[in-house]
This record gives sequence, C-alpha cells and structure tokens, in this order.
Amino acid sequence: MKIKFLGAAKSVTGSFFLIDTENTRLAVDCGLFQGSKEIKERNYGEFPVDPASIDFLILTHAHIDHIGLVPKLCKKGFKGTIYCSYATRKLAEILLPDSGHIQEMEVERKNRKYKRAGKPLLEPIYTVDDAIKCLNQFVSLNIDEIIPLTPSIEVRLRDAGHILGSNIIELWIKENDQKVKLVFSGDLGRPNQPIIKDPAIIESADYVIIESTYGNRLHKGVGQRKEQLKEIIEKTMKKGGNLIIPSFAVERTQDLLYDLNYLYHNGFLNPDIKIYIDSPLAVAATRIFQENTEYYDNETKQLLAEGKHPLKLPNLHFSTTQEDSTLLNKIKGGTIIISASGMCDAGRIKHHLKHNLWRPESTILFVGYQAEGTLGRRILEGEKLVKIHGEEVAVKAEIATIEDYSGHADKDGLLAWLKGFVSPPKEIFLVHGEEEAQLAFAEAIKNELKVPVYIPEWLEEIELPHYHEGQVKFQRSDEKIQKAMEAESMYIQTSLKLHTIFKEKWMNAEYDKIIAYLSRIEEILNEQ
Repeated sequence: MKIKFLGAAKSVTGSFFLIDTENTRLAVDCGLFQGSKEIKERNYGEFPVDPASIDFLILTHAHIDHIGLVPKLCKKGFKGTIYCSYATRKLAEILLPDSGHIQEMEVERKNRKYKRAGKPLLEPIYTVDDAIKCLNQFVSLNIDEIIPLTPSIEVRLRDAGHILGSNIIELWIKENDQKVKLVFSGDLGRPNQPIIKDPAIIESADYVIIESTYGNRLHKGVGQRKEQLKEIIEKTMKKGGNLIIPSFAVERTQDLLYDLNYLYHNGFLNPDIKIYIDSPLAVAATRIFQENTEYYDNETKQLLAEGKHPLKLPNLHFSTTQEDSTLLNKIKGGTIIISASGMCDAGRIKHHLKHNLWRPESTILFVGYQAEGTLGRRILEGEKLVKIHGEEVAVKAEIATIEDYSGHADKDGLLAWLKGFVSPPKEIFLVHGEEEAQLAFAEAIKNELKVPVYIPEWLEEIELPHYHEGQVKFQRSDEKIQKAMEAESMYIQTSLKLHTIFKEKWMNAEYDKIIAYLSRIEEILNEQ
C-alpha cells in the first residue's frame, strides 16, 4: 500500500491524499491551494495523478481548501463516486458553484489588464457549470456507520468538531490477507465549541494522518471571546467607524451570529447597531445550518427548545445582491459588516477593506487563520500599505484579532485527541500545517507519546509500513485495548439504534412512545 501527499504537505491548504492498494486507487480530499502566488500556481497545472485512474474520493469536510479542486478533478476525467456526510454534500452544493464564480470573475478581471498589455489570456481553473456538474457524483454516508466501499475497503465517518458535517475518516484496507487501519483527522475541531458536536474519540489506528495547523500554538483568551467581541464593538462604535470582519461563510459566520445573539439578548449589544452579513454564500450556509439540527450539540438544541434561535437577530440584515453590497461601502460608521472570504483573498471583503482600511476610526477584526501569503496575513503582520484590486491602500484602521474563534484544535487539543487512542498508531504523519508548526508538534508528540512521527514533502510517496523501529509506544495492556474497543463499538451501535428508533417514531407521529422510551433511558442514566 502506498500513500502520496498531493497537497497540504508542509503547507496549510490544498488537502489531497492518494492511496494505492493492490486493487484500488482512492483519494481523500481534493482542495484548492490558497496563500502565496507560488502556492496558488499549483491550482493551474495538471494534476500529479491521472484523475481518471482514481476509483473514488472521500471528503472530510466542505471548506474550499479541502474540496475546492473537485470540479477540476471531475472536469479532467474523474468519474468515480465522491463520498461525504450529508451536511458536507449540502454545503458543497453552494460552496463549489460560488468558487467557480470567483474563478471566472478573477480571471475576467485579470484578462482585462492582460488584453490591454497584449499578454496571453487566462482560463479559469473551472467554471460554475463545471462545479454544478460534479455535484452529481456526490453520495452522502451515515455518520458512525462502518460501510463497505469495495470487498477490501471499509470506511466510517466520525464527528471532527470543526464545521457542520466535518468528519474524521476511518479506513480499513485489506491487502495481502492483512487489514490495515488508516485514520485521517481532517481539520480537527476544539471541544465545547458552540453549535456543533465535539470531536469523536478514536480507539485505534495503524497510521494517523493528522492536521497540524496550530501545532506550535495555544489559543489565547479561551472562553473570553464574547467579552472580547463586546469590547471591540463598543470601542469601534465610540470612534464612529465600522467594524469589518473577514469571515469564512461556513461555521465562522454562524459562530459570530451565535455570540452576537448572546450579547443582544443579555443587553450587551446596542440594538441600533446594524449588522450585515454581506455574502450570498454565508446566507445560504446559514440556512443549511438551520435545517440540519441533528449535527447540533446539546447546548444549542436546548436553546432551540427554549425558543431562542441562536442564528437570528432583529438588527441583522442580509446583503445578497451586488447592489446591496455596494451600498454598504457608503456607510461611514455604526455598522458591523461580516463578509467573505475569510483570508481576504477574494470576494466582497476586499471592497470593504478598500473602503475602511485607511480610516483610523474603523476596525478590522480577524477571527480565523490567515495562511502565509494571503492579504489577511499581511495585514495581520503589520504591513502599512497593501494592494487591493490593483490600488495601494494605506493601513490606518485598528487591527484586532480574537483567536478563540479558531475552528482548529491547538497544540494541546491535538495532543489530547492523540492521547485518546487506546491502541496506539505505528506512525503519525503530520499534514495541513506550516513547517515551523509541524516541527514543533512533531517534537511534542515524540516527547509525550513516544510514537514515530513523519512530516512528508509535497508530492512525496510513501510505502506502508514505514514506521521507525525501536521507539516505545503507549504502555497499555492487551486486555484494556480489547475492552476499550468493545466499549467504543457498543456506544456507537447504541447511538445509531437510538437515532433510528427516534426517526421512525417521529415520522409516525408516535411522540408518546418517544417520550416514554427516552424517559426510561434518562432514569438509567440518572442512576450512574
């Protein structure tokens, strides 16, 4: 068995991993490269593998750096099935056509300049039509259910706690009469995040491919983000400026709405402050969040039961048309504008930055990771003059950041997740991180877990087994491992059975039976 790292190797974007077995070629994720010009150039070249040779694709979640090259893969010959969670499929239906639109608009803008300069014209990586066509290949899988994809390959999707529908992927591959288990963390979330469930605990793996975005950092101000947001809003409004928040349309925007909702209902947000979500994509994503309540955590479900919808506000306005967005540029103060893209590299946020960056009374608030080379990263690192749509703009606005909005686990969170393995992996591969973060995280794993770690290069192919000899791993007895695996299996099967019973009774309007059934379960749990 071989695994080839076609993306997110010593970089944070472009997630794409190819697995070759004796009978099957499959891939995990196929994401867009974001960041520096050099990194983004990878999006335009030919794939390092023939797309037609891939049998099927599995997606961890719907962020563009994990699914953004799927339309190109299909356009270039991939005809297989694309497996993912139901929520990932629904989000892909809005995210991929939007990405295709951005590709078309960016190329159209550049070609106007190239034409005047007599340069060869560019073609978009893919179009809206390409994106829509690839959606026919998507098939959604149930969470927590082991599903055979071929006679020798089984998959199970587990909650990753990163965005709605995000998954850890468990793969069992039988080869030469041996069964090997691979686990892809995808983007691993943090516990106790609003709306979505916590990352699932995985009991065992032969090889773990884990993200390392914050492998050298700890999140600051944990648990204080509502207070930080309140203070930034008050300070900006007092100065008479606008609060501009570059935000990913999926998850980050909804997290902000959740906290703004809290501030409003607790008397900490002036109802005269107008809040705009300036992104058709974010509006569509919010509707998907509203519809897929089965992915919510218990706290959010409790709010819904109390009639307090966490994603609705009386002073919230949606800007869906280009005309709506343009009008926002005329507003000089007293407004919160949340707009995409989250790293400021495309979309409407660039217009709002162009009209507010030079104003000392305004504030630019970053609430997400800014990849190296992006406009957001340059602003965050203190550049005083940036180029937006070909024009130089002075950075005079206040620049603020709230790290507690990160949807990624930090170093301690990643280590805690790895420590949850009862049967330890033979080797851990670090992906989806900048090299500095990966080196620090690799050292932490070696010191604390005594498990071999490897940081692959971009396009590197590794034959498994590949682990290093002579290193001590977790010291756990075989009996404990067996019991842990049995307990984990029973928990998942019971959860699936409970979900099936609830769904059947609900569809038949047998509410009394649901209440009686759950009351008995509650009695048993209260005895613990």
